[in-house]
This record gives sequence, C-alpha cells and structure tokens, in this order.
Amino acid sequence: MAKEKSILVVDDDRIILDSLTEFLSLEGFRTSGAETLKSAVAELQKQNHCLVITDVNLPDGDGFELLDMVRKDHPQTVVIVITGYGTIESAVKAIKRGAYDYLTKPIVDDELRLAVDRALKQQSLMSENVSLRLQLEQKYSLENILSHDYKMAKIFDLVEAVADSRTTILMAGPSGTGKSMLARAIHHRSSRRNKPFVEVSCGALPETLLESELFGHVKGSFTGAVSNKEGKFLAADNGTIFLDEIANASPALQVKLLRVLQDRQFEPVGSNKTKAIDTRILLASNRDLNEEVKQGRFREDLYYRVNVVTIDLPPLCERVGDVLLLAKRFLRTYCVQHNKEKLGITDEALEYLERYSWPGNVRELENVIERAVLLSKDKFVGPDDLPNSIKQGRSWQQKAYKPRSLKESLAEPEKNLIHKALEVNHWNRQETARVLQINRTTLYKKMKHYQLDVEAERLGLT
Repeated sequence: MAKEKSILVVDDDRIILDSLTEFLSLEGFRTSGAETLKSAVAELQKQNHCLVITDVNLPDGDGFELLDMVRKDHPQTVVIVITGYGTIESAVKAIKRGAYDYLTKPIVDDELRLAVDRALKQQSLMSENVSLRLQLEQKYSLENILSHDYKMAKIFDLVEAVADSRTTILMAGPSGTGKSMLARAIHHRSSRRNKPFVEVSCGALPETLLESELFGHVKGSFTGAVSNKEGKFLAADNGTIFLDEIANASPALQVKLLRVLQDRQFEPVGSNKTKAIDTRILLASNRDLNEEVKQGRFREDLYYRVNVVTIDLPPLCERVGDVLLLAKRFLRTYCVQHNKEKLGITDEALEYLERYSWPGNVRELENVIERAVLLSKDKFVGPDDLPNSIKQGRSWQQKAYKPRSLKESLAEPEKNLIHKALEVNHWNRQETARVLQINRTTLYKKMKHYQLDVEAERLGLT
C-alpha cells in the first residue's frame, strides 16, 4: 500500500475507532479519526483524504449526511459505510446515495482489507479521469490557440459570443490554419463539453460511403451492409459534430444535410424510420463555398443555411507576428514529447522561419519544428536543422549591415516588382502600367533606370 494514501475513519465508539485506525496504519496508510459528524467535516476541510470509512450512527447526525457532503464537496473521495445493524434496505440506501461499499460490524480484517483495496483502486480511476479531463480541456481550450494577431483576436471574441449556443458555424480558410482545433475549442467552450465531439472529414471518404458514415445504415441496405450501423450524427447526439471539407459532399448528401440542419432529423440508409437528434453542427471548408454555389457544385439553400456564423481563419503568411510565438510553443511541446532538451531557436533560424511564406500554414510550421527537435544535435535549433525548402524560399542573404538611404534600400524590391509585372503581362507596357497604377512614361523611365529595357530588347519585345 502507498504511504501517501490517506484514510479518515469516523465512529463514535472509541474502541472501534482506535482499532480501525491502528489496523490501517499497520497496513501502510496515513489515518485520521473522528467521533462526530462535525469533527469529520472539519478534518475533511483540513486535508484531502482518498477514502472515508464512516459509521451510520453518529451523535450529531448520521453517516448518510456525511456521505452526501463528501459527494458534493469532495467528489474524488470514496466512502465505505459501516454499521452494527446491517439490513438489506440500509445497504441499498448507502449504495444508491453514492457509497462504494457497505460493511457490517464486527469488522473482519480480511473483509476490511479487501474493501479498502477495491475502494482505493476506484479512487485512483476517478482521479485519473479528472486529470485526463483537465488535460483534454487545456489542450482544446481557446487559450491554447496562441496568437498576437488582431484578426485572430476578433475570431476569439466571436467564438466567445457563439460557443454556448446551438447556432451552426462555418469555418473557412486554407488547409492547416487550425479549423479542427478551433472546432474543438468551440465544443469545449460550450455546455456540451462533457458530451461527444465527433469529427468527420468529408474529403477522406468515398462518396458512396460518406452518407452511410454520417447517417448510418440498416442491414442489407447495400452490398457489404452485413449489420446495422449507427452513423456519426447519432453518435454525436447531445454533443457536437464537425464536418470538415464540406464542399466535397455530393448533391444527394447535401439534400440530407439540409434537412438535418433544418429539422434535426434524418433516416439511415435503407431505412424509413426517422431518427431525431440534438446535435450542434460545425462545418469547415478550404474552398470558397460562395464560388462553389456560383459554379453549381453546392446548393444555394444549403449554403445560406450553414452560413449563419462564418469564421474566416487567415493563413499564417498574414499572421507573421505569430510565427515566432507558435514556433517556440511547438518547440516546448515536442521537446517534452520526444524527451529532447533544446534551449531555444537561434536568431538566424528564426529569421528564416519569419520570412518563409508557409503555404502549409500552422500545420507545416508544427511539422518543421518537430523535425528540427528530432534532428538537431545542438542545444539550439539552427538553420541547418530546417528543411532546404524554407532556406531556399528566401532570396536574401545574411550580410553585415551597411548604412544606406531608404531610396537605395527600396530600389531592389521595386525592380523585382516591375520585372514580375512585365513578365505576367507578357511585357505589354501599357497593361503593366495599368496594373501597377502608374502612367506609361513613369514605367518607361523606371525600366530604363533598372536596365529592364535592355532585357526587353534582348527578348525582341521593344
């Protein structure tokens, strides 16, 4: 038995109280004793106990009052009830009110030892469940989504306003921007947090299986349906379902989704029995649904039904200030996960990370940092620990600072911008001037200044 396990024994018979506390102390537990309900309550307020063993009859109350108080104020403490007048009715009453076990006097050592052992195993499971629940809430809490960007601050305010409601939420934005994480944060911010959260990627399943996956099916409804299956919507009843990549839903499936959103009802594949659910629906798409409607690929009535509250998640390239913040968070996370010791990221490596365009968004940054933690041999993650794509994605080189005017500093970017615009417009100077919003004379002068007219002549485009 572990020494840190603490047990409170409550009995108004001093001989029995001393006998039980002595026995449990010899078994390796820290024990405390109380002869009244009042002193037992005071002892519980003074320190935590894993287990309470209480007599039913006390001078100033009874063990059932103590049992109710423990369940309310100390939910991780387990209670065993003992009495000298054991009846089936009192045993049933004790169990119904939350006691783990019920023993009658005289207490047999082996029975007590077995009851305490089982009760403490139960208490350990309860404590572990509470700990796991707290870890889960921390992992998916809104506070865990780091950002200093004003766009994200507005999103957080919006989530706070709508999280604890039934309204449908549509999340838009490129892949890897954190739509799934935000959906979980919304769920854990709502009153449904202790109910199921079910995530379905509509793009990961074939069209023929997606309807069955969402709504379930009955045996024999199609080839391979050898038994009844409960769908994801029913699994998420009273909780939240998150439909990612919703733009991939087929026209037939869109009709069914529209009905679920309107009436919270559906029929499993092959069945005419209607199922009713109370499920919060969150959706996400990395494609512009408004454009999908214009192209005839997404139902207009469904679009207006899902577009009640829209959250547009910006790509990481528009949140440059968050790159370093996220990189440092991921570094700490993966150092712990992979048991690696890294003191930080060098300034040069941070500059590479900050100047990269991040087409894969936050997910790409997370993967890059995890890779660096695994491969780096130094205490600090440096440029050599980053993929070549990130280092090659930067057209500048580290050089010692040389004082120069702002005009000189801006010359190279301006030249590159004009050159790119000319290429895109096939060196059509009139169209290039229009795109750059300058007159043709200004464009000719700048081309001559940057010797782009020489390149035009070389290409035979004068």
